[in-house]
Amino acid sequence: MVWITKHAEAVIALATEQGLPWWLAAGTLARGWALVAQGEGEVGIVQLRQGLAFRASGMEELQTYSLAGLAEAYGTGGQVEEGLAAVAEALEFVERTEECFYEAELYRLKGELTLRSQVPGPRSKVEAEAEECFLKAIEIARKQQAKSLELRAVTNLSRLWQQHGRRQEAHALLSAIYHWFTEGFGTKDLQEAKALLAELAGEV
Repeated sequence: MVWITKHAEAVIALATEQGLPWWLAAGTLARGWALVAQGEGEVGIVQLRQGLAFRASGMEELQTYSLAGLAEAYGTGGQVEEGLAAVAEALEFVERTEECFYEAELYRLKGELTLRSQVPGPRSKVEAEAEECFLKAIEIARKQQAKSLELRAVTNLSRLWQQHGRRQEAHALLSAIYHWFTEGFGTKDLQEAKALLAELAGEV
């Protein structure tokens, strides 16, 4: 991620010098994402917010992706309600503009953040809402044939089912999408899915 930060800073410098607002926003967002990934959540969130503010310059097409990154950064930092607000803003944008390419990930994030939220009432209600979000994310990803986004949502749902004793269902669902892939097994998403599959196999 360090190399992303360096390239993003070079883009920011050049865009500022040449007066290129679209690239200034893109560079600022990239730097924010990289900082969050490196564990510098607070600074990264500031950068992401700055990048989103720059989007008024005509880069609205990155809105949902950028807000998803912001929501994930908030979640990583324990600011769950702020993360849910970012997801809500992104989903409103999807509804208004029909920019749907990242819609599945937004519902997955909503489910994940919902599970972490301190909502009054029975825990079962919170988990049911999260499950509904994961199922919605899977449905959208399948319609779009977005296998990577489907894998993420299925992993979340399988982990939730595992906690409720639905191990065989979880294993079957996760195994099906995991074995679709033929490469990329060093990526974080596939490594997490593999580890969860091993857990589920040992429990079945």
